[in-house]
Amino acid sequence: MAQTEKKGGLLRKSSASKKPLKEKVVLMYDEIFTTEDPSKCNPRFWEELFLMKVNLEYLEGKLEALDGEELMKIKDNINCLFQHCIQALGEEHPIRVVNALQTLCALIRGVHQKNKSTSGFDIINMLVGFDKAELCMKNLMESLDSLLCAEGSESLKSLCLKLLLCLVTVTDNISQNTILEYVMINSIFEAILQILSSPLSRREHGYDAVVLLALLVNYRKYESVNPYIVKLSIVDDEATLNGMGLVIAQALSEYNRQYKDKEEEHQTGFFSALTNMVGSMFIADADEKISVQTNEAILLALYEAVHLNRNFITVLAQSHPEMGLMTAPMSPVPTTPVTPLGTTPPSSDVISSAELPLDADVQTSNLLITFLKYSSIVMQDTKDEHRLHSGKLCLIILTCIAEDQYANAFLHDDNMNFRVNLHRMPMRHRKKAADKNLPCRPLVCAVLDLMVEFIVTHMMKEFPMDLYVRCIQIVHKLLCYQKKCRVRLHYTWRELWSALINLLKFLMSNETVLLAKHNIFTLALMVVNLFNMFITYGDTFLPTPSSYDELYYEIIRMHQNFDNLYSMVLRLSTNAGQWKEPASKVTHALVNIRAIINHFNPKIESYAAVNHISQLSEDQVLEVVRSNYDTLTLKLQDGLDQYERYSEQHKEAAFFKELVRSISINVRKNLAFNTLSQELLLKEFSTIS
Repeated sequence: MAQTEKKGGLLRKSSASKKPLKEKVVLMYDEIFTTEDPSKCNPRFWEELFLMKVNLEYLEGKLEALDGEELMKIKDNINCLFQHCIQALGEEHPIRVVNALQTLCALIRGVHQKNKSTSGFDIINMLVGFDKAELCMKNLMESLDSLLCAEGSESLKSLCLKLLLCLVTVTDNISQNTILEYVMINSIFEAILQILSSPLSRREHGYDAVVLLALLVNYRKYESVNPYIVKLSIVDDEATLNGMGLVIAQALSEYNRQYKDKEEEHQTGFFSALTNMVGSMFIADADEKISVQTNEAILLALYEAVHLNRNFITVLAQSHPEMGLMTAPMSPVPTTPVTPLGTTPPSSDVISSAELPLDADVQTSNLLITFLKYSSIVMQDTKDEHRLHSGKLCLIILTCIAEDQYANAFLHDDNMNFRVNLHRMPMRHRKKAADKNLPCRPLVCAVLDLMVEFIVTHMMKEFPMDLYVRCIQIVHKLLCYQKKCRVRLHYTWRELWSALINLLKFLMSNETVLLAKHNIFTLALMVVNLFNMFITYGDTFLPTPSSYDELYYEIIRMHQNFDNLYSMVLRLSTNAGQWKEPASKVTHALVNIRAIINHFNPKIESYAAVNHISQLSEDQVLEVVRSNYDTLTLKLQDGLDQYERYSEQHKEAAFFKELVRSISINVRKNLAFNTLSQELLLKEFSTIS
């Protein structure tokens, strides 16, 4: 007997003599795509349709093949199909429900493809009709809510979430998606929370639920009252917040693990052997090629949780039970994600186990540590647009954390010490840090390390000015907390001071190139004021008196950089150019640094002359500094410990609009046919009772 093959909705014999036969479901679709009511000839048409296995490809293709006029002719049948799909969602037989959900996905995507250039109103009219839209969408949302909250099939819940993601991302700009008005009115917020609070549901659907929530929160967030924003901001249920934190931590952990795998693979490969032979002159270029696709969708969810809900801050420092028990994965996890920014969650092996620690000595982890490791990877290379956006979002999240009183309390808590193995960019002039020798320190040290690492590694022609400004602001906010609460942090402050001085040196060396694109004086002023903060208030938060002495030593040792900066800003502030005012602000800010240099340098030269020493040691310079504090006069500078709080709407609206647009496009793109495959679903419901 000849083998039967299936392709594009056609059943055909392997013998070419026979005419291809169409599947029954395809024939039924063809009836819908006529101007006649398909149930006229067959009263059981709709009942039979939802017993047929859906042919997604054929249905979507058929919709896309029609022009606008042809589509309008069959609008009544499309409306009828949409309404019968909603009715079928209330059926007892799961196969009907599965097929109805699949058909709705195909309808929404197919009609969207035809209406790309039109408004959401046209899509609503084409799908359901204006006159019935409110009732139909209410029934749809209630059915989805019931399916998500029911004890039933996990596969059905998964399909419901896919349909909702399909609905939300039907337009690139989700704020122009008028269908979402019905999702606002008929909220599924509680259903999402229920998924996140239940360990089983969270493991199966947590990723999709979190991405869906992040997108819904961004619907017209600046234009009207979004109920999802209001509700997310007041969630205080511990299990729900921990569940959300766990989903985010696992997705970021998976990224970190994939990066580490690629890094190890890279280091043991041929190129590594080659660089060992010829030296390390190419190491920076080689490691730039290590790249794992970033996940802005999950990062957006973390941002919204941190920004909107103060209760979520506690989740950042909490070790999750699932993270404490390591289980070996049953099957290898792919090192490259199938869907870059999409809705495919990490594999269940990863979700059911913990974060794989990057350092074997790290016994515990939490969301903040995982996030800091993730940030240290994505912030290495800001030349790629996705990484630049990810890096910016990481810094915005850290800004929100640095402003929060409770977050600062646990960041600076001496009883909460961790080894945080941040990724460091390979550079020719420094050795790779030995991970095993990392000390256990309060978490704020890891945040400061991350900021120092960024400052040191991004002084380049394509200067990321915006990221540098955010970086310095985060350091400043942490110092303000330390000064206010008199926290004496045992940190290697010299590394920070050295990085800041080198940044000033870079700005001066590249003055002409940078001034063509940026106001470098804003950044220079921020850096100088960080030093002013240490000079004015350092005695209240630096760990020891000798730390304060070392600050003066660094300023004196690197005095040439401050002298050059003063010469540059003085030159520009005395000219009547566009930089007169910003340059003069830096001139005034340098007053105490110059006072220190002008006071101590003659004393050091005198000490050297009296003792016949050509070059003083550090200890000798420190001795001069300690014995001459009394005669030093400094000016009190106001406002050093004040800062403007983060505001999304006024300053970041354009960034988030573009970010959400990018996420929406990728989520829609990655809701591919295979993610909606019926094979597993139909196995689960192999019989109709």
